[in-house]
Amino acid sequence: MKFNRRTLIGLMLIAGAALPSAAAAEAPSLKIMAPAAPGGGWDQTARSVAQALAETGLAKSVQVNNVPGAGGTIGIAQFVNSAKGDATQLMASGYVMVGAIATNKSPVTIDQVTPIARLTGEWQAIAVPAASPIKSMKELGEMIKADPAKVTWAGGSAGGPDHILAALITKNVGADPSKTNYIAFSGGGESLGALLGGKVTAGINSLSEFMSQVKAGKLRLLAVSTPNRLPDVDAPTLKESGIDLELSNWRMIVAPPGIAAEDRARLTKMFEDLAKSEAWKKTLTTKGWDDIFLTGPALDEFVKAEQARTTAVLKDVGLVK
Repeated sequence: MKFNRRTLIGLMLIAGAALPSAAAAEAPSLKIMAPAAPGGGWDQTARSVAQALAETGLAKSVQVNNVPGAGGTIGIAQFVNSAKGDATQLMASGYVMVGAIATNKSPVTIDQVTPIARLTGEWQAIAVPAASPIKSMKELGEMIKADPAKVTWAGGSAGGPDHILAALITKNVGADPSKTNYIAFSGGGESLGALLGGKVTAGINSLSEFMSQVKAGKLRLLAVSTPNRLPDVDAPTLKESGIDLELSNWRMIVAPPGIAAEDRARLTKMFEDLAKSEAWKKTLTTKGWDDIFLTGPALDEFVKAEQARTTAVLKDVGLVK
């Protein structure tokens, strides 16, 4: 039987319409562990990723499960031991876990997972009460250098990003980080209350947590831990203030140990596509998260550097032996 050109084209179109697209056929079903209770940063990251992957069609379906406890160390232990080699299972991780692994002497470490993509971060900020005589980060740095024990800091849990940044600042200005006078609070509201009440010299928190009080004129921002000035924030960077460091409470997605090289490449490509999508860009805007996307060898090097820096400063302050 012979077909003319128009008939052949029509048959090809019908055949194409009858078959699922390659992308749809290859879209995997995934599971993402949030190694924390619902509502926290890792939980929000896992669920936001799940929603965006499904919305973009990069995944057929995504199931999120929570394994809370001990700064994520319970979750990572379960993940490493039960998901080895399974490229359909992922986990949210990040900077808090780096410190928790060191302070909890966890037998399972981030070295045992497969980093796929650093997605977001929250920059830290240093603030004082509006009535404080301290007008700049340079002035605070001089006070720390003169006597670090006299400078009291308010922030989150011991060994967390706030504590680490306070110790790094103390070390950077030339003072003994073991004398960092840090007061840990269980929640951001409690540490903010101590700062607003003038019970401490300065406070460290994520920038977003401070901004409403800064706008209300109750707090003065001294510096932010960003590499460059933020266009909508009236405060210098630590580097501009003569303190050569930056720090972000970053979050990433990891795969289990033992996955094939081609699976890692496929997952990396999936998250590169996700990062470019309008669905993910909208998520970043809605959540107020900073886009610090990173993959591949550069991500591996970054994670190793953060582990080394964090473990060193936690040893300095006596939280790690």
